[in-house]
Amino acid sequence: MHIGVPKERRPFEFRVGLPPAGVNLFTKHGHTVYIETEAGEGAGFTDEDYSTAGGQIVYNQEEIFGRPDLIMKFARPLRDEIDMMRPEICITGFLHLAASRQDKIESLLEKKITSIAYEQVEEDDEYKPIMAPLSQIGGRMAVQVAARFMQNDHGGRGILLGGAAGVPPAEVVIIGGGIVGSTAADTFTRIGAHVTLLDTDLQRLRETQERLPYPIVTMLSTPHNVKRACLFADVLIGAVLVPGSRAPSVVSRETVQSMKPRALIIDMSIDQGGCVETSRPTNHGSPVYEEERIIHYCVPNMSGVLGRTASHALFLGAYPYLEAIALKGIDGALADMPALYRGLNTRDGEVVHLSRLGGVGDQNK
Repeated sequence: MHIGVPKERRPFEFRVGLPPAGVNLFTKHGHTVYIETEAGEGAGFTDEDYSTAGGQIVYNQEEIFGRPDLIMKFARPLRDEIDMMRPEICITGFLHLAASRQDKIESLLEKKITSIAYEQVEEDDEYKPIMAPLSQIGGRMAVQVAARFMQNDHGGRGILLGGAAGVPPAEVVIIGGGIVGSTAADTFTRIGAHVTLLDTDLQRLRETQERLPYPIVTMLSTPHNVKRACLFADVLIGAVLVPGSRAPSVVSRETVQSMKPRALIIDMSIDQGGCVETSRPTNHGSPVYEEERIIHYCVPNMSGVLGRTASHALFLGAYPYLEAIALKGIDGALADMPALYRGLNTRDGEVVHLSRLGGVGDQNK
């Protein structure tokens, strides 16, 4: 098998689809791995690191997309990258096709490209092993982001998340009790913020409340409770996901209008379309905007600026599936691993979309 690892070209994207350890995994099984020059630079991996691991450095963009049988990316491909792919290859990565432009999907189908979305790889118990490490990173990053944009010099309300002696802490409302939401709740409480967590799954709320070392308030996620919680929020975290589908909009414009002036919304579902009606994608160069007097942070690739940590986390989560591909090939791995098959989006010119109805769940990016 010929494998290609391209350099990510989206703005402020420092992650890479395969670290040197992954290259070594494939080459020791007799596969050829092509690495585009400087592909790992943002994550701290040099061309020499990849060469030492057995990879072959490629200096031509058309070659890195046109030669391999399998392309390993981190972020979803750009349209011109899809155009450079030859027909009937396979691509893996965090593809988020449910929120992608229709012409990209049509191009994948026309070329009969097999696409495997890491965010949809799911075990029988609904655990998403590749997405989970990135979700933890996102949950912890939310605290860093909130601390920054709550400051007056960034337009915020001027509230310290953990408060001070005699001064109440920030009110943080988190919608979605999955890995992102529960990790964010844990991290916010550890610095002293007052946290309210909403989810549609009462059992999940109970388990999260019992697991966290500091107390939080839990509420069933209903339209009434969401609107009620948003009224007192200094920081609102949207961590909603329906696997394989666009995120449902659970916070209306009317609810946003009722929030405190200069409160902060961090919509972590934005890579799946966003869960707040007033959300629209931003980037790390211009991460926030103000609408309805509320500050919005809606960066789809939050962990893109943590290239090294995120790239290692991806490999750790994906390792069992990558090893199966190395040993059995793509067809064999898909046949033997139901979790990997659940991540299959397109194949042989058809949509293979295992969408499930669901409610408020866990979220990456």
